[in-house]
Amino acid sequence: MSDIRVDVAAGFESVHGYAPLGIWSAPGRVNLIGEHTDYNGGFVLPFAINRRTVVALGVRDDSTIRVASAFADELAAIEIAELGPERLSGWSAYPLGVAWALGQHGADLAAVPGVDLYIESTVPIGAGLSSSAAIECAVAIALNDVWHLDLDRPTLAQVGQLAENKVVGAPTGIMDQFASLLGKHDHAVFLDCRSLEAHLVSLGFAEAGLELLIIDTGVAHDHSTGGYSDRRASCEAGAAAMGVPSLRELGVGDLDRARGVLDDETFRRVRHIVTENQRVLDTVDALRDFGPLAIGDLLDASHVSMRDDFEISVPELDLAVETAQADGAIGARMTGGGFGGAAIALVPAEGVSRIQVAIDGAFAEHGFQQPTMFTVSAADGAHAD
Repeated sequence: MSDIRVDVAAGFESVHGYAPLGIWSAPGRVNLIGEHTDYNGGFVLPFAINRRTVVALGVRDDSTIRVASAFADELAAIEIAELGPERLSGWSAYPLGVAWALGQHGADLAAVPGVDLYIESTVPIGAGLSSSAAIECAVAIALNDVWHLDLDRPTLAQVGQLAENKVVGAPTGIMDQFASLLGKHDHAVFLDCRSLEAHLVSLGFAEAGLELLIIDTGVAHDHSTGGYSDRRASCEAGAAAMGVPSLRELGVGDLDRARGVLDDETFRRVRHIVTENQRVLDTVDALRDFGPLAIGDLLDASHVSMRDDFEISVPELDLAVETAQADGAIGARMTGGGFGGAAIALVPAEGVSRIQVAIDGAFAEHGFQQPTMFTVSAADGAHAD
């Protein structure tokens, strides 16, 4: 982190003309298992990764917020009293939306000083690693500290989600912010999205000689398009037809009844959610009882369910997963909302290069653009640097 801390401090001083008061950072995240379960009140198992967004902050003597970054030429400025969803747009909606959302969670924005912000990041944009939540959480903990708000981390996660839902306009769940704020080195965050109870689960990848490989297909995915909202609508329709408030209320034992109640497509959507919730629970148990070598079949089954029942995979994701499996991965699956983005593969450390070469070759043979691949490890959540 030392280099980016130096860079963000220098960037801050270059833009704002003085040295920052402090530096804060928050990580991106990868979801190990539990896809599309979050908005159904279900279970997820993400972990914070060792790629971070870093924020330098200085306090002003007026009530203006100014935001700049290393990845945009724009310097956004607004009076705190003017913050609101209708006034914010572009990339600065993420950090400025957090300031507004803090007010929605009890902060007296009339009583806080203005601030200058400067942001840099090593979290890849568009790879499904939640670069947006990393920005939101880094800004949230910085403002929480400097404005002396004393909000706890679950509340700050809700602040980030509110900013993304109401200001940015993305209908995301709360998983990303929880992972970014509560993450711990070598641990995943087991989150119940209904109760918002979260527990840390030891991963033990390094001890078992494993690496988690990210395979970014480069296929763009946009959750504002119809596929994502159609899946949410199917889940809601399935829950209503089964007489429950959300699919979280259903277990694997309810699927026989569901098959008789629902049309085929809705049944398959429901089956994915119900079985994926069970796979998250089984993965947590397997990690605790047997270690990470025992979770490969669950990762593989998750991909099959997303491919066949939820129908959110694409040929590039399927090829990445199948090639990784054929060349020695313990398990592999697509990760994220689907229709593009990245796959993950849990692989023996000595086999990472071989699998990367195999995937590169398979993509070239199929005429797909070359994927971007790199390993990630579980890291600590947001903190002051």
